[in-house]
Amino acid sequence: MNGHTTALDDPVGESLRGRHAHLARRLGRAATYLPDVATFAAVSAAPDEAEWADLARLLGRGELADMFSSPATPPTSWEPVFMLDGRQMTWAASSPPRVPHAGPDIEELTAQDIPEMLDLVARTRPGPFWPRTNELGTYLGIRVHGALVAMAGERLRPPGWTEISTVCTAPEARGQGHAARLISTLAAHIAARNERPFLHVAEANTGALALYERLGFQTRRHVTFRGFRVA
Repeated sequence: MNGHTTALDDPVGESLRGRHAHLARRLGRAATYLPDVATFAAVSAAPDEAEWADLARLLGRGELADMFSSPATPPTSWEPVFMLDGRQMTWAASSPPRVPHAGPDIEELTAQDIPEMLDLVARTRPGPFWPRTNELGTYLGIRVHGALVAMAGERLRPPGWTEISTVCTAPEARGQGHAARLISTLAAHIAARNERPFLHVAEANTGALALYERLGFQTRRHVTFRGFRVA
């Protein structure tokens, strides 16, 4: 599988310049996703005042600049909105995890499923997911008696890599291995494209950390997720 790890130092910027360029808004060296796709924004490694001004024009006064894991420091007039310690993890083995077959069928979700996807996200809060987030990549789900109870999908796509994200299971369906099956299936699909899977997780989410490590992911680096209100 391909994928130089340096591409993971700026996963948002690398995605917006590459596989997600068709979903990007750009001004100068600043970039962000289209509305309703994602809130993540990117600047260069050493942005100057002009670059921050470009990002402010892209987003608009009072809007959220979600800097994800970027360490760049925005203008002091931008109000901090959130700060969350996390990890970036990569699949460590040369082959993807074996996909367990026991359990309900896994299906690919489409635009028709978005209302159910948004409802599941609202109930489980796995992280940001908007009406067009599914355009970032493939999303898979598990249904029980016709109801969507678990899902996971592809998000950031720097060269050689695909991020697994929005891993969530409804409270009434937990403890049945749904998340492990979805992650393993996505990882196998990613590997089949000769790419490598990676993911991000909040440091406080010890249950998810344990699951990812059990499936074969290892910590590449510790990160801090940050968001600011544009002045």
